[in-house]
Amino acid sequence: MVRLYDRGVYLVNGTEIAKDEKEVKGKTGQEISSEDAAKQTMAYRILEAHNTSENMDRLQIKFDKLTSHDITFVGIIQTARASGLEKFPIPYVLTNCHNSLCAVGGTINEDDHMFGLTCAKKYGGVYVPPHQAVIHQYAREMLAGAGEMILGSDSHTRYGALGTMAVGEGGPELVKQLLNKTYDINMPGVVAIYLDGEPVKGVGPQDVALAIIGATFGNGYVNNKVMEFVGPGVRKLSADFRIGIDVMTTETTCLSSIWTTDEKIQEFYEIHGRADHYKELNPGAVSYYDGMVYVNLSEIKPMIAMPFHPSNVYTIDEVNENLGDVLHDVEQKALISLDGAVDYSLQSKVRDGKLYVDQGIIAGCAGGGFENICAAADIIKGRYIGADEFTFSVYPASTPIYMELVKNGAAADLIASGAIVKTAFCGPCFGAGDTPANNAFSIRHSTRNFPNREGSKLQNGQIASVALMDARSIAATAANQGFLTPATAVDVEYSGKKYHFDSNIYENRVFDSKGVCDSSVEIKFGPNIKDWPAMPALPENLILKVVSEIHDPVTTTDELIPSGETSSYRSNPLGLAEFALSRKDPAYVERAKKVQAAQKAIEAEQCPVKALEELKPIMNRIHEKYPDIDRTNVGVGSTIFAVKPGDGSAREQAASCQKVLGGWANIANEYATKRYRSNLINWGMLPFIIEADHEKLPFKNGDYIFVPEIRKAVEERQALIKAYVVKNGLEEMELKLGDMTDNEREIILKGCLINYYKG
Repeated sequence: MVRLYDRGVYLVNGTEIAKDEKEVKGKTGQEISSEDAAKQTMAYRILEAHNTSENMDRLQIKFDKLTSHDITFVGIIQTARASGLEKFPIPYVLTNCHNSLCAVGGTINEDDHMFGLTCAKKYGGVYVPPHQAVIHQYAREMLAGAGEMILGSDSHTRYGALGTMAVGEGGPELVKQLLNKTYDINMPGVVAIYLDGEPVKGVGPQDVALAIIGATFGNGYVNNKVMEFVGPGVRKLSADFRIGIDVMTTETTCLSSIWTTDEKIQEFYEIHGRADHYKELNPGAVSYYDGMVYVNLSEIKPMIAMPFHPSNVYTIDEVNENLGDVLHDVEQKALISLDGAVDYSLQSKVRDGKLYVDQGIIAGCAGGGFENICAAADIIKGRYIGADEFTFSVYPASTPIYMELVKNGAAADLIASGAIVKTAFCGPCFGAGDTPANNAFSIRHSTRNFPNREGSKLQNGQIASVALMDARSIAATAANQGFLTPATAVDVEYSGKKYHFDSNIYENRVFDSKGVCDSSVEIKFGPNIKDWPAMPALPENLILKVVSEIHDPVTTTDELIPSGETSSYRSNPLGLAEFALSRKDPAYVERAKKVQAAQKAIEAEQCPVKALEELKPIMNRIHEKYPDIDRTNVGVGSTIFAVKPGDGSAREQAASCQKVLGGWANIANEYATKRYRSNLINWGMLPFIIEADHEKLPFKNGDYIFVPEIRKAVEERQALIKAYVVKNGLEEMELKLGDMTDNEREIILKGCLINYYKG
């Protein structure tokens, strides 16, 4: 089904796999090195075209377009304004698809929307009103272009199927683009995703995506690399099918994706009235990849990602045939994910030997596509979901899609079955829509099923389980009134309805400045929209208190700062920070604030010990070896330890909330994603690495760590950082900072990106 190559491979003419240069010569009669062949990938060519440096090993990328939604664009624009923003230098689309219900926190959601509209007018952007489209569907329909690059502040910014290399990053990286700066990274590795065969009837894009995620996530095979989709199987897939696979590449932890393009992608652009944005993309005659994932589409079966990660993958048949064993495995894994905070079991969902599901959802950038919903409607037509616990909701990804579903009758077929068809909204994906009941089991064609995401509040004893599935099998389960069923088990003729795009829907509602600024427009600020607090520069020396210690194999951004109802506070840095780690370590905020009092005293030129009495013996022990340390040359702050933090969302607030509470650093064995590490750096936090096994750390929660001459170490690019755990004496330990660009070091020294641009 899916096979990983254990070494780099060559691809000849886009279809023939060759394991080495000798085999390439046998096929082509030519000699070529891996270095030269690596320049023939689509990814290399696009990156080269967007690189502003003269060094392809150290890229400085300028993107063509930017996109954000309503729980990220306020913070981004506020940061850019504080850093000198005058206009949006490239097209910047502001969509409103996360807090679009305007249902939590009084006026604050719609206040954010009005902020976005006035900023689009003032700075020359595009504003997409609530319920019109989810961020990524609008980008597919109106923004993508073959050979172009798009940067978005949502992690699922993926438009590779349309020939667009797109990257999801934290907000500060968009700020850099708004200020005409660059996105600086080392040249990423490129891994071929070789598609062969053709999907069987009933298998959808989520099935293929989950199979790939299951094969690559745990071993980091494509971590921070570009996934390049090639092979004869690509041509067997429709544009919508490719898009459905592509959007889920984020869950492999790759950096970006790109696909070969053909007449089906050309037709997509033509349907959307943008034929001039298409061009054919293929790798060169001989291209070299750092690895290859071979996918036989013909062998893919309907899949399910059981709680609590998209990589926890089984076939639906496997679950149904080995129900007891699979549920036991899920429950064992949950012991780690949930820290034993609740008694977790799915055994109550077994009825007469079958797995009963409480809820089915098809939604968002992954599930809400036209073909997915039409296929679901074909399956459910003439059937009924019943009057028991099972519910079924469908969210088309854009109003143009919704309109076409109404016109072709698919919406009527869904509604007649008992399904509810709703407007474009991302809520079911991050815990702000169709939240399940306590102990309920929900199947969703959405992007993630992390713990603490879709409504679970472990500290309150609330737990909901989410599994990921394709729309087709969700509809098959709905047709079976809630009993888990693969779409391949349903006898149905798919109608293959053709899509017609109505551009008037956007022309009549979307504000598009066409890049023209209106400086006379006054930005509307709601009472919840707050400026970033002042942040100090990196001091000469640092005293860090460990205020949280997380030993999960991976820590998601949802666990660092929860989604759901907290999303309404993303425009209020200090208000949002109150929720930091609240579902993982509820005591974190008060611990961090207590330590922060010492730093505030230093900034007020007062004695930090008076603000934090427990610091007195710590300072005494430091003075035994470093007698010159005092409030004029030291900073005091907090840090957390996590084994592998940052999986999941691009949300910068996972880092910024720690910073506004006085965080100076993270300490980790490794960082799950490049984007989380970038967020730390952009908020002036040191991304420390420690090689000690997480069960044998030289420190524990509550310990103090002294890092002498840290400013000098950053300035001098020191690879190893000497630090001390302050106990009865100073116990030496070693930290690393990893590779950092000159700009990243300067941001750390200045204290954050805002300070860096203020000079």
